[in-house]
Amino acid sequence: MKYNFTLVLLIMLPFLGIKAQQPIIVTADTLEMGKFRMPGLSVTIPETNYDIAVKAWIKDLEAGTKSKVVTEKDEMSIFGARLKNISQLPVNIYSKFVRLDSMLKLYVAIETKKDEYIEESNAAEFIRVRDYIKEFAKNQYIDVAKDQADAEEKKLKELQKELSSLENEKSKMLKTIQSDNSAILTAKDNITVQNNELSTVEASLKEQNSQLAGMEAGPAQKEKAAQIKDLEKRKKKALNEIESSENKIKKSNNAIEKAQTGIPQNEQMQVSVREQIINQEAVYQKYSDKLKTIKSY
Repeated sequence: MKYNFTLVLLIMLPFLGIKAQQPIIVTADTLEMGKFRMPGLSVTIPETNYDIAVKAWIKDLEAGTKSKVVTEKDEMSIFGARLKNISQLPVNIYSKFVRLDSMLKLYVAIETKKDEYIEESNAAEFIRVRDYIKEFAKNQYIDVAKDQADAEEKKLKELQKELSSLENEKSKMLKTIQSDNSAILTAKDNITVQNNELSTVEASLKEQNSQLAGMEAGPAQKEKAAQIKDLEKRKKKALNEIESSENKIKKSNNAIEKAQTGIPQNEQMQVSVREQIINQEAVYQKYSDKLKTIKSY
């Protein structure tokens, strides 16, 4: 039972840090700035970084106008802003972000004339403002979810790349075993040939040296000595070939042993990485689904 619990925990571990998508909630609200209270709206922006959201909001407000947002602490004001989807005339916009546990809350009040604000009673304008700030919140949340999904996709691709590397490594080890076995056969064949050559040369050397010992000095003796010298060269060459082939066999055997040891280790690593890929695919799918859900808001 303890083993089963541990197994379930290990399977669930990659999913424990996943935050499910949260709703974006837009409501009629009141913006408090200093001593003033203004009717307006508020919208929640889940999981979003404060500084990034503020920068994006200021950029949005200043688009299409020469007016600049004035910021004092967390409170922002812009006079003469042009939001065509809300009003054909310039408006004054007051706003501020508030940090909550896992989200930001944006409060917005839009002044169309002095001390006249877009309120819930102004249904058409209110709906346009509601849609505007909801779209802003949605875009911010989409950016967050996309970054999360991209990060998990990157992890998945890295695991897939690691698996591919392991598969290539195993393939190389199998090829090493095949090619070194072939090299060993070739080297053994060469040793057989060189041993035959060595037997022939040594027999000839014995005979030629015996003949040389009974010869008198003269051209015939010199010729015989030259023949013996050539035979000694052939003997040395055959011995060198045998030594070289034996070294090749030793080297190939070492390579084969190393590959044969490495293959089981490689296969174990592949099993581990494949399990990680399965888990990571599920994690990535969760974040991908989360992104799709947020886009559908």
